Amino acid sequence: MEKLDNLTEKQATWLFWGCFAALTATSVGFMVRAQIIGALGVDFGLSETQKGEIFGVGLWPFSISIIFFSLVVDKIGYGLSMLIAFCLHVLSAIVTIFADGYWMLYWGTFILALGNGTVEAVINPAVATIYPKEKTKWLNILHAGWPAGLVLGGFLSIIMGPEVSWKWKVALVLIPVAIYGIMLYGREFPVQERVKAGVSFKDMLSEAGAVGFFFIFYIILLEINRVAGLQPMYESGFLSLPHISLTALLLLVTGAYYFYTESLGRPVFVILLLIMIPLATTELGTDSWITDLLVPFLGDNAGWVVVYTALIMMVLRFYAGPIVHRISPLGLLTASSAIALVGLFVLSKATGVMIFIAATIYGLGKTFFWPTMLGVASERFPKGGALTLNGITGVGMLAAGVFGVAFLGNIQDKQIDRELQDQNPGIHSRVMGQEKSSIFGNYKPIDQQKLQSLASSQQDEVVSIQASAKQGALATVAIFPAIMLLSYIGLMLYFRSIGGYKAIHLDEEESLSNDSKSKHQRMDEELKSDRDYINEPEKTEEEE
Repeated sequence: MEKLDNLTEKQATWLFWGCFAALTATSVGFMVRAQIIGALGVDFGLSETQKGEIFGVGLWPFSISIIFFSLVVDKIGYGLSMLIAFCLHVLSAIVTIFADGYWMLYWGTFILALGNGTVEAVINPAVATIYPKEKTKWLNILHAGWPAGLVLGGFLSIIMGPEVSWKWKVALVLIPVAIYGIMLYGREFPVQERVKAGVSFKDMLSEAGAVGFFFIFYIILLEINRVAGLQPMYESGFLSLPHISLTALLLLVTGAYYFYTESLGRPVFVILLLIMIPLATTELGTDSWITDLLVPFLGDNAGWVVVYTALIMMVLRFYAGPIVHRISPLGLLTASSAIALVGLFVLSKATGVMIFIAATIYGLGKTFFWPTMLGVASERFPKGGALTLNGITGVGMLAAGVFGVAFLGNIQDKQIDRELQDQNPGIHSRVMGQEKSSIFGNYKPIDQQKLQSLASSQQDEVVSIQASAKQGALATVAIFPAIMLLSYIGLMLYFRSIGGYKAIHLDEEESLSNDSKSKHQRMDEELKSDRDYINEPEKTEEEE
């Protein structure tokens, strides 16, 4: 059999599908929460912003575990890391099922996100190492597991119906968790590409650099500040710094990172991190909310929109290889941004059958976003190993969790407040609850108990205003793929100016020989421009 790294072809194939199953388990939990958020809101009296915060905590803690395990996974082993993920997934289901209020729901979802991040800290570098010459293709196929879980979780929770308790739907995640636990138990994982090539731990950290680390750590501290209630945010909202003690910690740790690495990071990598903010909000932020947004128009069938778009993603990601070969990863990302922009804008105005047409366009647009960004990071920054690869995913989850889903919920609350005040001040004064705070400033949500005390006709009027505000939120989200479109066009022009986009492959022998070079020589090589990488001649098969 063909040898892939230190694995046979059969072992590598089984390992790949075990990783696929693990990723599927993470999205089943994500999808189930999207399906039951309405029931949770009723049972626990949650505002739209609180729902967004619960969605958010299902995302941003992911970054804590994915970054942490990216730093240590090569030391403690991939198998142990997956065992930790398995235990976290089981614990999350137990805590959520026995939740008695907002904070137990919050912490149950927090634990789930930690488990999800641990899974991706393992599977992304493992698959990139198994298939080093076709990273973008195989990362797209691997990440077909995400929409596969959306389809599975959505289908099962929908057919169970609203009459079945949300607790049983939460328990659905234990099925795929058990499957990946069995498939990966005792499996041998490959030696990571960076480790095999002899690239040091310090050089790995240098690829991400102090700027990238600052960016990641800052967003985490923003949410810690909110949850711990150390100090309210300033009027500038998410642009403000956390409590002074956290600010000092941020600067101290970032300074230590720079002192150790002597690197600010690769500029293109930092740009990729920034792009992940609108990307994650476009994909995960919208997916988190889209069922709840479309319930007023489609009723119990609203969940099928997410299942439908996820099915499109799942199928198309298996065919990413030929597309990337034809138009390049950046070309694919540019086209995807334009399609998603159109899809979201049309979806914000659509009714009836046009909702599914618009959802099809949106589904086509978002399909290749996440895995292709992983492919670009892995191809362009292989010396960063698991850190740069998983840093992209980590920032995406942070952005969606801290900003994206909470932003969608917040603009709904504020829009409902304004429209109800304009259209019926009398009802407005009777149903609005106490002012609350969020990372985007203060807001007033509708008090669900006060709403239920209104006459039926008055309730219908409020529901109609809510429906309009919810769907209109999608038009606001359309600005994010527009930002991405401009960013990718800029990157394409940049790479064209230096000779074109090209994947960088670590040469094991050359990397190992670096051990004998002076520090000055190694630093000179680190400062080589992208032009040097782009214009180096391709090796023939005989030379390799």
